Amino acid sequence: MRRIINFNDNWRFAKRCGADAALCCDWQNVTLPHTWNAVDGQDGGNDYWRGTASYTKTFDCPAHGENERVFIEFGGAAMTAEVILNGEKLCRHEGGYSAFRVDITDHLRDVSELCVLVDNSDNDTVYPQKADFTFYGGLYRDVKLIVVPAEHFELGYCGTPGIKVTPEVNLSAKTATVTVETWHNAKSVEITVDGRTQRVESTAVFTIENVRLWDGLDDPWLYTATAKLDSGDEVSARFGCRVFEFDPQRGFILNGREYPLRGVSRHQDRWGKGNALGINDHREDMEIIRELGANTLRLAHYQHAQEFYDLCDENGIVVWAEIPYITMHMTNGRANSLSQMEELIVQNYNHPSIAVWGLSNEITAASAVNEDLLENHRLLNDLCHRLDPTRKTTIANVFMLETDSPILEIPDVNSYNLYFGWYLGELEQNDEFFDEYHAKYPDRCIGFSEYGADANPAYQSSHPEKGDYTESYQAVYHEHILAMIEKRPWLWATHVWNLFDFAADGRDEGGKNGQNQKGLVTFDRQLKKDTFYLYKAAWNKKEPFVHLCGSRYVDRCEDVTEVKAYSNRPKVTLYVDGKLFETQTGHIVFKFNVPITGPHSIEARAGGSKDVIEISKASKPNPAYSLPGRTAVTNWFDSETSDPEYFSVNDKLADLQSDPKAGAIVGQMMARGAESRGDVATAVKDNPGLVRMMGRMTLLSLLKQGGADEESIKQLNRVLQTIRKPE
Repeated sequence: MRRIINFNDNWRFAKRCGADAALCCDWQNVTLPHTWNAVDGQDGGNDYWRGTASYTKTFDCPAHGENERVFIEFGGAAMTAEVILNGEKLCRHEGGYSAFRVDITDHLRDVSELCVLVDNSDNDTVYPQKADFTFYGGLYRDVKLIVVPAEHFELGYCGTPGIKVTPEVNLSAKTATVTVETWHNAKSVEITVDGRTQRVESTAVFTIENVRLWDGLDDPWLYTATAKLDSGDEVSARFGCRVFEFDPQRGFILNGREYPLRGVSRHQDRWGKGNALGINDHREDMEIIRELGANTLRLAHYQHAQEFYDLCDENGIVVWAEIPYITMHMTNGRANSLSQMEELIVQNYNHPSIAVWGLSNEITAASAVNEDLLENHRLLNDLCHRLDPTRKTTIANVFMLETDSPILEIPDVNSYNLYFGWYLGELEQNDEFFDEYHAKYPDRCIGFSEYGADANPAYQSSHPEKGDYTESYQAVYHEHILAMIEKRPWLWATHVWNLFDFAADGRDEGGKNGQNQKGLVTFDRQLKKDTFYLYKAAWNKKEPFVHLCGSRYVDRCEDVTEVKAYSNRPKVTLYVDGKLFETQTGHIVFKFNVPITGPHSIEARAGGSKDVIEISKASKPNPAYSLPGRTAVTNWFDSETSDPEYFSVNDKLADLQSDPKAGAIVGQMMARGAESRGDVATAVKDNPGLVRMMGRMTLLSLLKQGGADEESIKQLNRVLQTIRKPE
């Protein structure tokens, strides 16, 4: 019989250490899961420690019979790990997000010394190396010992569960043909599905009549396949019977019906913990997702914990699973991209929630679309279909990738990350992009894999604008995007970037260092931003509610203020200081213009639910509501006069860059701006597609979006006005 022993306790940890513990100092006693970047990977500066660290453990030989085998399983060791037992190197694993196992039976002593060298340092072979999130180092998932009989299911190959279940559903006949494959070293195996058992060499086929479907949020029914050897070793896998289809005009189809995938993306980290999460963290995240009403998750940008895929299975969440082949293609990283994909599929094949395998994310942001990059994607795509012919492949393409790029022809379905209305451009360009793509390529499935705007909930505005990092602008941004998405059901999937704020140690912006603040919920999960309730109103059809925006915007200078409510009810009634003010009928977003003279209590009621906020008339703006040093720059420059024979901030970026003197000044300014947003922004700033897009915009519009203050723009304009334009 298989025995699993938790191995998380009594570890010692030290940085910059080798396998010889005698050479090490500053040891700490730690309990796994553990990361060494829980603090410095979240505080900004792009200076978190990346290197090799040692985890050591002294342990008594686990009880096992003469013919039994002992394996050690690592749930996640970021990013590269070497396992050394009693001075002998047994294994090297490259890839920080997948599980792996080592047979340690023949190397055990009565008392053994285990050393695991874990390395998250910069290199050119193991992904990821360039991305807008922190690459935490450590043994950040559970470690276990697995004791099995001599005859046992496979444990070595790619972290396999030893059992593979493939259901094929006939919707009209209401049946499912279920093929169960096993890998073991015994002569035969007993396999049981839905109460019926077969003894076979390795593979059995069952038919389930009147099959109960895994039907998304409505009914995520799970069956179980169990395989048992005469030795007593046993494995099982839950599976779901469902049909996933993709149609360029109808979008995503679940079990024969149109089922638009509308949801969010998730990173696996938390404030103060890094990525060393426990099951309660995963469960809390899923509870938030269920409250939101999302029916899909993009688990970015790497393999997540098995416990979380299980939660997706149980809750009917359709998943996009991917590997960290991201931002920058590495010529020496091909083998690693393939091995990480192989492990992702082998370890997660049985999860019914997974609909697509993601080949890469924004891989052309800092890399040219050359033959080496294309071949890498072809090999990944072929590998996916060889290991799993039942699922589609996809790519999350960066917004500046031309739509006629050959990389778009490789995966089965595509998706784009667009940030018009935040990083550059206007909100309406998102609509235009998808309409033009859909008209040009009517036979291609297209999705919206990332979109978002950073919001620090401390920052508020009555006149929000892009680049101000206010919670108010994030709401305006998402209101537009949500309306755009609802009008385009052919988008097979849409994923907000991101459900939670997350660590990006290279960032220094928006009033918080080391964080990407595009989340609908704060990094610590304690505060749901107003935009969270926008999507709850659109997606959660089971829990009647109303939410008043602007609860953190208390001090208001305007005489008439906008009070905005989000609700999944068709009618909202507003009360001011206990008196009926107005009733509106509408859809999701309800806006009221309320005169204010002093402190006021505002209450919204809808369908038996209510929400209350307190606001007050103020004589001057509250400085805590805006990014320090920032003033609104939307209209003030319109009154400034500039000599048209000389350059100014009103000129297009491409024209400025074409002049040696003006171009040098602008180049220095842009380099500093990119640096403040981390090494990813620095790496992508010269992307040809991005350069073309930005070249069509005026320098003033770019400065506004970047959050530049009035005096800095005026000073830059004065300098440019000394440079005469060529005749």
